[in-house]
Amino acid sequence: MRRIAHIDMDAFFAAVELARRPELAGKPVVIGGRGNPRSRGVVATASYEARRYGIRSAMPMRVAYEACPEAIFLPVDYAAYSQVSAKVKDALRSVSPVIQDAGIDEAYLDVSDLPGTAEEIGQIIKRRVRDATGLTCSVGIAPNKRLAKIASDMQKPDGLTIIAPDQAASRIAALPVRKVPGIGPVTEAHLAQLGVHTVGDLARLRIERLVAEFGPSRAEFLFEAARGIDDRELVTHWEPKQRSRETTFQKDTRDVQTVRRTVAALAREVAQELRDDGYRGRRVGIKIRFAGFDTHTRETTLAEATDAEETVRRAAFACLQRLPLDRPVRLVGVRVGELERVAGEGA
Repeated sequence: MRRIAHIDMDAFFAAVELARRPELAGKPVVIGGRGNPRSRGVVATASYEARRYGIRSAMPMRVAYEACPEAIFLPVDYAAYSQVSAKVKDALRSVSPVIQDAGIDEAYLDVSDLPGTAEEIGQIIKRRVRDATGLTCSVGIAPNKRLAKIASDMQKPDGLTIIAPDQAASRIAALPVRKVPGIGPVTEAHLAQLGVHTVGDLARLRIERLVAEFGPSRAEFLFEAARGIDDRELVTHWEPKQRSRETTFQKDTRDVQTVRRTVAALAREVAQELRDDGYRGRRVGIKIRFAGFDTHTRETTLAEATDAEETVRRAAFACLQRLPLDRPVRLVGVRVGELERVAGEGA
């Protein structure tokens, strides 16, 4: 079962400053620019005490000053924040080597193969970060990146939120659409004109209406986001996590043989890429997207890593048999993960 953790440091810049200056604890602290509240700079972050006055990131410093003149304004010290960030990332790598660095104060971890419950893993992450830096973080654990990021924001600060696979749609239905990563103020305003204010509202819109309003690509994103669907892999700076190929049919097809031939062709391409790049993989999976953008994945783990076309094809077909092809198919994909380098290949 896929488990992705999103780690978001709590008011990171302000937290680093408070750790350096304990006398500021409990006071409204605003970090931005050169620390001059009358400058043309913007707020980088604010302590939770300052946020109670409505002060938020990207707010002009002068507006923050008007909201809370008694706040302590400090300049941004990226050198100090970067040093602490490096300690955070080292602590996270001690939990899982599969990490996507998502910025100075956040990251994703693939914790799918770690022993223990999601609750236990989340507590380990929080403890490692706290031991390394003295700071708190909020953690979300879910079946994919999008849900994990949403979850990490649900119980800030110092929170741990877990979304199980069967809870995906129900846990996010009541959230404002802006809580979905990738939905900004322009899309929020457009959705509001359609009477859509929550993720649940968005999930009730038919795909045809979304396409008419936003175009095919954006519509697909909104349709999947409202249902907690996200098959993106972590983008790491280490070894690649998988090799994959997919194709979208010009017209949705009900022909099972067409689907099978496509799976075989994609398996051949993936296996060839593995051999070209000097990798073998142990986890083979497929993705099927039906008409209406309803997407399903299945995967299987092999006894040993392979780059053989026949082995990949057979495993992909075994996954395909676990999906009823009872509707028109829009897209087919094949992937091979859990990669390892072939001895003597590369560095």
